[in-house]
Amino acid sequence: MSAAGSTRAIVAALTANFGIAAAKFVGWAITGSAAMLAEAAHSVVDTCNQALLLFGQRAATKAADELHPFGHGRSRYFWSFVVALVLFSLGSMFALYEGYHKVKHPAELSSPVVAIVILGVAVALETFSFRTALRESRPLKTEGSWWRFIRNSRNPELPVVLLEDSAALVGLLLALLGVGLAVLTDNPVWDGVGTLGIGVLLGVVAVFLMIEMQSLLIGEGATAAEDRAIRAALTRAEDITGVSELRTQYLGPDELLVVAKVGFAPQTDLTAVTAAIEAAKANVRAAVPAVRVSYLEPDVMRAAVTDSSEQKG
Repeated sequence: MSAAGSTRAIVAALTANFGIAAAKFVGWAITGSAAMLAEAAHSVVDTCNQALLLFGQRAATKAADELHPFGHGRSRYFWSFVVALVLFSLGSMFALYEGYHKVKHPAELSSPVVAIVILGVAVALETFSFRTALRESRPLKTEGSWWRFIRNSRNPELPVVLLEDSAALVGLLLALLGVGLAVLTDNPVWDGVGTLGIGVLLGVVAVFLMIEMQSLLIGEGATAAEDRAIRAALTRAEDITGVSELRTQYLGPDELLVVAKVGFAPQTDLTAVTAAIEAAKANVRAAVPAVRVSYLEPDVMRAAVTDSSEQKG
């Protein structure tokens, strides 16, 4: 998959968050709401995060060089990891600090209706961003739930945007709840409680993203469906009797490396082996377009080893 879908989702999120941040800061200046300030900081962090994701996409397009012979595709994973760190260190920590301060030293809200209106507008803008991310992610969500897509996707930006937008919508609801309860009960402590809830939410999302991006940075292999497709494509080539070993790794969201040992009958001549390997590579690229680099080694001595025998072993 190209990065176009990811870019559209990122740009939509960046545009929405920039406008939301400005509105929330105005609301905080008028009302003095801690929840509003925490949400404003959250939107600023999200805006910066979208910029980092775009920077990572740009860095990943650099051509391969002597120091990086497989290219710079993992730049997208690295900057997505940085986004998770920023979300945790700036978004979550700031909200927790502000919430604690407001719970210990509650202050009356002024013009809470303004805060509620601005938060309502923010919900509408965040919903637009979230729907854009869903639309761009749907072609990649071939099976299973959205949670499974987020866990298994080798594309870092779309899961990041989906989780950020989800957290933003829940955070807005927490802010509305905090402000609403503060007005209904005439107790401003609820504003601080809502802010603490936002901080905890952002912390949980950030830690989850760090774990996922760290796994991608280390190097994840093909999905189970891609693994099956690659094995089937290899054995469709004439003269190849089986796959005795297969290793895969994503060099970037759109670049999959395949290394395999393929079996041949002992009497197969060199010309036929060469032709079969080239045909197998073409089959694999057709079955899994993300395969950009593949290395196939003929394994005459283990020609009888097949996928099933490998699994039994």
